[in-house]
Amino acid sequence: MTTNYYETFITCSADCPATAGEVPRKPGTIAAIQYDLLSSRPYTYTSDELLFETYALRNNIDDKGRDAAKAAFFAKSQACLRASPLVKQFGWGLHHDPDGKVALVGLGTDAYRDFMARTDIKTVPGMRSKRA
Repeated sequence: MTTNYYETFITCSADCPATAGEVPRKPGTIAAIQYDLLSSRPYTYTSDELLFETYALRNNIDDKGRDAAKAAFFAKSQACLRASPLVKQFGWGLHHDPDGKVALVGLGTDAYRDFMARTDIKTVPGMRSKRA
């Protein structure tokens, strides 16, 4: 099963406390790692690639162990990027291009408003932090 989206914009969660895209400050967290990967290399990773790379970096998995670790990682269901702390807490939307590659889009920016207005891509909300 894949977590990849194509031609989709994931919006910030409705209960996200941020009013603009914020840089996660605590090093080594999922949010910080995802932010670093996406901000330095937009449209490089698919959702699956980003999730595994984040896992590999947090768990110090070297190149030799990557194939086995990746198989074990995806043997279990993984939450999609709608549950990312970037979407839920830090004010970032995530655009997935036609190839499934992901880029950050800060809440309150012209780019965010443009993605929200587009009718040629699917728009899905980030997951809430708390149940309504």
